[in-house]
Amino acid sequence: MPQGKPEVVPADGLTTKQRRNRPLLVVHTGVMKGKSTAAFGLALRGWNQGWSIGVFQFVKSAKWKVGEEAAFKALGEVHERTGQGGPVQWHKMGEGWSWTRKPGTDEDHAAAALEGWREIQRRIQAEEHGLYVLDEFTYPLKWGWVDVDEVVSTLRDRPGFQHVVITGRDAPARLTDAADLVVEMTKVKHPMDAGQKGQRGIEW
Repeated sequence: MPQGKPEVVPADGLTTKQRRNRPLLVVHTGVMKGKSTAAFGLALRGWNQGWSIGVFQFVKSAKWKVGEEAAFKALGEVHERTGQGGPVQWHKMGEGWSWTRKPGTDEDHAAAALEGWREIQRRIQAEEHGLYVLDEFTYPLKWGWVDVDEVVSTLRDRPGFQHVVITGRDAPARLTDAADLVVEMTKVKHPMDAGQKGQRGIEW
């Protein structure tokens, strides 16, 4: 895609503007770090466009205070105070959410994750957000907690103009087949290879 131009223009009867302005389903998968980071970078661009941003973290603990969460909550406050950018909602397991992750069985966690997905479905039908970040959502799909075909159907048929970004390892083939943009993060080199643990400002 030299200079951002497509190599092939489909004969679909759409104008360049119509083809450019359509909602996308994006998947960031692969074994390397950076999947969520890339999704939040995209969300930052969306916020600047005035989109409503909805972040839903399925695996990360509520006790883990990631830098992106603090930054986006601050941006949400900026929007409320000045009207700049768009509104922001950030939900994760264990904090202000009906699918709180507490000590329990796998069945408990599966039911909680499914309820989280049900809430996202309701929001999609209501066209509540311009961009949804479903962070680490591939894991409930991999573990069979949420039905992949149902997710694909819901996202494929979503109304209005709603972008969706899903992150996590081992994205199922049915999801990547349905996606418009798929990125696979592969490792070339990592500080952990030399025995270095994650550090402030890089991992969180």
